Amino acid sequence: MTEASVPFDHLTGRPRGFAFVTLADEGVVAEAIQRFDGYQFRGRNLRVNQAEERQRRAPNYGGGPGARPRGPRGGSKPKGSRRNLRAKKRGF
Repeated sequence: MTEASVPFDHLTGRPRGFAFVTLADEGVVAEAIQRFDGYQFRGRNLRVNQAEERQRRAPNYGGGPGARPRGPRGGSKPKGSRRNLRAKKRGF
């Protein structure tokens, strides 16, 4: 095994239920898929397959029906006066 990564949910901090494993040899990849696909681990069946490249999706800028237009800075609320911003930055 060369590398393994487990993605976590940003909101809950819990694992998302899958992992990515990088193996150096193609023969080892085929053997691992054959051996562990359908294997039962802690009461759950594992699904092991080779990762496929995802299609690139168009960026989502938050548009859609009922979306409010954004200002020049891209925010949805006014940020206040410059004086208030400077005062907040100074208050360590």
